[in-house]
Amino acid sequence: MKLIIQVPCFNEAETLPVTLAGLPRRVEGFDQVEWLVVDDGSTDRTSETARSLGADHVLRLNKNQGLARAFMAGLEACLVRGADVIVNLDADNQYAAADIPRLVRPILEKNADMVIGARPIQDNPHFSWLKKRLQRLGSWVVRVVSRTPVEDAPSGFRAISRETALRLNVFSDYTYTLETIVQAGQKNLLIATCPVGVNAPLRPSRLVKNIWTYISRSMNTMLRIFVVYRPFKFFMTIGLLLFSSGLLLGLRFLYYLSLGGGKGHVQSLILASVLLGIGFQTMLTAFLADLFAVNRKLLEDIQFRLRAQQSQGSEGSAVPPHRISHKSSPRAKAPKGTAGRRSLRRD
Repeated sequence: MKLIIQVPCFNEAETLPVTLAGLPRRVEGFDQVEWLVVDDGSTDRTSETARSLGADHVLRLNKNQGLARAFMAGLEACLVRGADVIVNLDADNQYAAADIPRLVRPILEKNADMVIGARPIQDNPHFSWLKKRLQRLGSWVVRVVSRTPVEDAPSGFRAISRETALRLNVFSDYTYTLETIVQAGQKNLLIATCPVGVNAPLRPSRLVKNIWTYISRSMNTMLRIFVVYRPFKFFMTIGLLLFSSGLLLGLRFLYYLSLGGGKGHVQSLILASVLLGIGFQTMLTAFLADLFAVNRKLLEDIQFRLRAQQSQGSEGSAVPPHRISHKSSPRAKAPKGTAGRRSLRRD
């Protein structure tokens, strides 16, 4: 069994020494534990620092693509390198790496496909009163939409089984945290929550620069995923609301018309006609969207099989479908047929 701990980074040369110093080299239940640092187009010495600190693999994206893209690039690199379980950890040392054995245990025991570390948010002195309330509200919304028991939805400290990693897709460029939870819930994957500790912040959060912008982007992400994975319910609900409103207005017009006062309610008749037409078209869209959803599921099944086949090859036999430069650290074993390090690039 192989565990790979991936750390997405962007200009983290100063924080990496602290973060990597806490990562374990041995975890019960695994024969191998490796570290993979994803450098999301940093302009500082993040990659060089990672190699000097003993990272087994360093995956460098040619330009900054955002946290979500870096996360997915890391997952695919871990799969290519034969990871049975992947742990994702932020580079700012926010999470206590000592809790990794507890985080992966439900996956080893076959009780979960994904385990999300739940921070002690209400007891965290570094979170403001407003942020604590918004975190609780946001996690509640995610639980409702995804139908999962997740307690800390924005947490980036999570363990993912190999098969789950093969099935995940991230459409957002902003963050992967909410999207992967909703997606896993819609795909009937088993999600568990594990309480984890936190460390004092080394720097301000780069993802949550403005709390209201973060909320709007997070809601947009959840809405988008719900439309993708429950299109029939989404469009049919809207269509029925519009059609029902138009029908009620139409009945109201007929009522006044029967009393001889129809001339004064022509506006209601026009609005009722518009609502009925839009509602009917939206309900038709629900059926079309459902057909597209069936096609998407078939494509995802094909993608899952292709990913599984690619990741079964030898190290370096497949390259994640990103425009990246991929280098291993001096500690990592070089791919077959090569001498030392080499750069892999796919346009």
